[in-house]
Amino acid sequence: MSRAPQPFDPTVRSDERLVLDAGTVRAWSARTAEALGRERAAIDAINVYPVADGDTGTNLYLTADAAHRAVEAVFTAPGAAGASAPDTRDAVRAMAHGALLGARGNSGTILSQLLRGMAGVLAEGADGDHLARALSTAAASARAAVAHPEEGTILTVASAAAECCAAGGTLADVARRAYEGARTALEATPGQLAVLGRAGVVDAGGRGLVTVLGALVETVTGSAPAALPPSPGVRTLPDGPGEPCGPGGEGPAYEVLYLLEAEDAAVDLLRARLDALGDSLVVIGGDGLWNVHVHVDDAGAAVEAGIEAGRPHRIRITHFASTAPAAGVPADSAAHAREERAARAVVAVLPGEGLAGLCAEAGATTVQARPGEPPAGDELLAAVRRAHAREVVLLPNDTDLRAAAATAAERARAEGIRVALIPTRAAVQGIAALAVHEPERSFDEDVVAMTAAAGATRYAELAVAERQSFTSAGVCQAGDVLGLIEGDVAVIGQDLTDTARTVLDRMLQAGGELVTLVVADGTPPGLAGTLEAHVRRGYLAVDTVTYHAGAGAPPLLIGVE
Repeated sequence: MSRAPQPFDPTVRSDERLVLDAGTVRAWSARTAEALGRERAAIDAINVYPVADGDTGTNLYLTADAAHRAVEAVFTAPGAAGASAPDTRDAVRAMAHGALLGARGNSGTILSQLLRGMAGVLAEGADGDHLARALSTAAASARAAVAHPEEGTILTVASAAAECCAAGGTLADVARRAYEGARTALEATPGQLAVLGRAGVVDAGGRGLVTVLGALVETVTGSAPAALPPSPGVRTLPDGPGEPCGPGGEGPAYEVLYLLEAEDAAVDLLRARLDALGDSLVVIGGDGLWNVHVHVDDAGAAVEAGIEAGRPHRIRITHFASTAPAAGVPADSAAHAREERAARAVVAVLPGEGLAGLCAEAGATTVQARPGEPPAGDELLAAVRRAHAREVVLLPNDTDLRAAAATAAERARAEGIRVALIPTRAAVQGIAALAVHEPERSFDEDVVAMTAAAGATRYAELAVAERQSFTSAGVCQAGDVLGLIEGDVAVIGQDLTDTARTVLDRMLQAGGELVTLVVADGTPPGLAGTLEAHVRRGYLAVDTVTYHAGAGAPPLLIGVE
């Protein structure tokens, strides 16, 4: 039951919130994701526990981003206005549910449980006293979700935050005291956990939680709390528990995460089984949906245990050897190496070795489309990773690759890479987009310019029919030359050069400033020169550029901008 409205208090600033209403929750979720995005690299750099794999900041950011997107979905859903506008209950439950679905890593999973614990109390009331109770419930529920809680971790910081505001008060006062309590507890973590003391750092997950509470303070008071001091770099990887895992390491080789649909009784049995298989076990959730996190040597056994308990999905398995710095390597150097990503890259799917080489020279990471073997989503994801950039523009250059490219982009975003998928339908559209690519401008501006250039390019392709078939231009026979404009057969001919001229004329009837010709190996000698001369004679204001695609591409690709 909600408390009665609070009387006017002259000590409360006019810009301080008295209740955590739905709009305030929305603002908090946005500010949390933004703050963790800024702090991500710094938190990654001090991550030595439970595994020194340098991804705690990234995992916390991805979890918070998923929570914020869930809150936004509530506010932007059809009918979310007027009497149907979201209330605090809707907003906090969406935030918790989004974090549950998007939780990543040990700390992200615990943050999800903290938000879930808070949501249950804040759904009943959203003033300062309820916030204090919410923080207490959150700290207790997070500790209960961890199989073997350790002091000096995010759990300690959460408990300290709750204890410091247990007396309640105004919303702003509770938020400030929780933040200060968490900050003080964070500074003490090196003395509580030996691995932190040897590395000379505070707990990474705890620092992330202080960032979350700082975002709450700024949201409800209108001013940001004092910033945390810069964390010292990790001097060297310590030599005790909690160091890099995997072959030759001290701990399990794999991190396993999955969502699980199961009954409570089955989850109790699952906890016991996973606890015997590995460590860092965290199981959060309820009401039939759970998020499971564990470190094990036998990833298959961990997944099989989930299958026996219910229905696991969104399964993620990470091999620590591929993420952790090598033993004896300074962790700050390892973190620096991870940060040495390019600011932005372009990944393009291209037919023909020559065209791929041309675009590679222009700075693109290329995936060659082999005849009859379009690249799968895994191959596109591998190319995005290979680009090693914080921001990636993905050009599929084929209508049939849209779904695979969208899947690859979504998976890359889950790894913390910002990906924009431009729906290019042909290689000439990709070339047009790449021509206006400017890494120096903002990502959004670059994507808009590249999308506009691609969209302004009409495309055509010449191919040779393999069999008799019905087309939009009539019946073709095996060996006929097909002129496809925007994917539809527009011309059927017997000669490649004559058909190409006809296609060009049809395309230029609608105007154009630049014709791009992409010629493959095996086309008639002089084809490009003949077509260039044809354009010069008939279209005085139109320029022409020719590229050689090499082997493995259609005989001729045409673009008109």
